[in-house]
Amino acid sequence: MPADLQTLLEQSGAILKGHFKLTSGRHSDTYFEKFRILEQPHILTELCKSLADQFRDLGIQVVAGPTTGGIIVAFDVARHLGVQALYVETENGEKTLRRGANIQPGTRVLVVDDVFTTGRSVMEVASLMEAHGAEMVGVGVLIDRSERPDLVPYRLVSAHRVEATSYAENDVPDWLLQIPLTKPGTRTL
Repeated sequence: MPADLQTLLEQSGAILKGHFKLTSGRHSDTYFEKFRILEQPHILTELCKSLADQFRDLGIQVVAGPTTGGIIVAFDVARHLGVQALYVETENGEKTLRRGANIQPGTRVLVVDDVFTTGRSVMEVASLMEAHGAEMVGVGVLIDRSERPDLVPYRLVSAHRVEATSYAENDVPDWLLQIPLTKPGTRTL
């Protein structure tokens, strides 16, 4: 793992500055372009190993992650733990298990994702797991850019923390409104 991950993230184009409308609908001057890390297996595997190590002794049986980036993280964290990966997809606007995937009641699950901002994706996956009777053990994310990680009622671990403020649509400061808006991300708003 590089000694200065923040510098590596900035140099790789993973941390961008500007005016961004996030997938959550909030605005920020900082955006994490996860694909700059997801496309570099040597870095990604070290980040996923650090997440796996934080949960190694908790009896994890399945690592679940949402599409798109979360399934790559789920695969690699599960590989490091020697357990099954489970991929959660969106169908008709809701997280669901598709393609014959299922989970048995009582299964100890770790939910992972690439970037944590509001917690919406991980909470949707956790709710789905609990609806199937699974036992939620925790949440692991590559990058935590949240302002309120305490809103997630599970143990939350990140491989890296990025300080970033986000603003509600009607609360964007004037200085940020002066910067042209970019809408990156994969979730349809």
